[in-house]
Formats: sequence, C-alpha cells, structure tokens
Amino acid sequence: MVYEDADVIAVDKPAGLVVHPAPGHPTGTLVNALLHHCTDLAGIGGVRRPGIVHRLDKDTSGVMIVAKHDRAHTALVAAFQARTGMLKQYAAIAAPGPTREAVELRTLYNRHPVDRKRFSSKVTAGKPAITRIEVVARGGVVDVARLRCRIETGRTHQIRVHCADHGFPLVGDKVYAPRSRAPRVAEVAAALGRQALHAERLELDHPITGVRLVLTAPPPADFEAAWTSLST
Repeated sequence: MVYEDADVIAVDKPAGLVVHPAPGHPTGTLVNALLHHCTDLAGIGGVRRPGIVHRLDKDTSGVMIVAKHDRAHTALVAAFQARTGMLKQYAAIAAPGPTREAVELRTLYNRHPVDRKRFSSKVTAGKPAITRIEVVARGGVVDVARLRCRIETGRTHQIRVHCADHGFPLVGDKVYAPRSRAPRVAEVAAALGRQALHAERLELDHPITGVRLVLTAPPPADFEAAWTSLST
C-alpha cells in the first residue's frame, strides 16, 4: 500500500498482475484484490473497473491510484483527461541507450498500420503523444542506459513505443524490442521476463481536498537486479 484515505487508495502494482477483469482474466486481478480490501468499492466507475481511472500494462509495475467513491472517481477521471498539474514518472532500462542525455519526443500516435495489436509513433495521422526522457546512468560493459521518463499524454504502450521507435527499446519488451544481439542483454531480458518499466512517481491534486499528493514506489527487486547485471 502506498497511500489510503477515505477517498482514494494508491497501490504499488507488481509486474504480472492484470489491472481489471477481462476475457481470460476473470479473477486474480488488481480489481479483485481491491474489492476484497475495500468492500464498498463495487460499482464505482463500472462493474468491471470499479474505481479505476488509469492503468498499467500487465508487465509494468508501479504506482496506481484508485477512487473509493463516485465523487472522487469523477474528479480523478477529469484530472487524467486534462493532464494539467499532473506528473507521471517512470524508470526504464534501454539497450542500446539514447545517444543524447535528454530527449523530448512529440509525435502522432496510433495503431500500427500493419499489426493492429501494436501501436506506432511513426504514423501520419493519430493523437499527439509527448514523452520526456533523461538518461540517469549508463552501463559500462554493454550499451545500456537507465532512464527517467515523464509522459505528458497517456497513450497505450506510449513509453515502450516511443523508445523502440526512436532506437532505444526497453530491455525485455517482448512486443516492441527485437532480440538483442548482445548476449548479456538477451540473457538479462530473459531472466527479467518482462519490459524493464516501472511507474515510480505520480503527483496530482487530491480529488476532494485539493492537497498535493506525491505517490512514490521504488523499482522492484527484479528491475534492480536487471540493472545491476547490465551496468556492472
């Protein structure tokens, strides 16, 4: 648990956990766990998505905030849609790393023109997507970088797609990263078993009180183990 009061609850979602029930995942989701913890959560924002206002990919870990009643849900949905006054920050590991220490990506964003299960930032029509990326550290043996990513928009797979499309795919990304030619990177990616992406910080105004919430969760052990293996 990251934070909880009468209006919201914030959790550190582990990798491998689906956010809400769907075909193939009727149970064992974050929503199921929240319904067990908060007995009055059912029905807020929809039967299958009670209290959910944003999501993380199954294999992305990190901070999520959930509404505990309709008033909080309405306010949080509006805040995420407006995207003003909100900070969403992720930690990531890319191989190879970006050639520059800071990159701002502003692109159009849409379904991939060929593979409709994927997304692309190399399209001629779509919605805007903005990602700001900083290199926090670089590896010494292989070309790898630890990144701090801040997103101004919340497109599906946005960080993964932006990084891959611009030449620095995330370690372990089975959808957007080609298998690395560096044996060490391939070995670490296989051991990690997921994309090296973690939502480490979420800042926003409380939906009821207006007080600034700063919600943080450090990257989990598997992320840190991957970074240690690649950077030393």
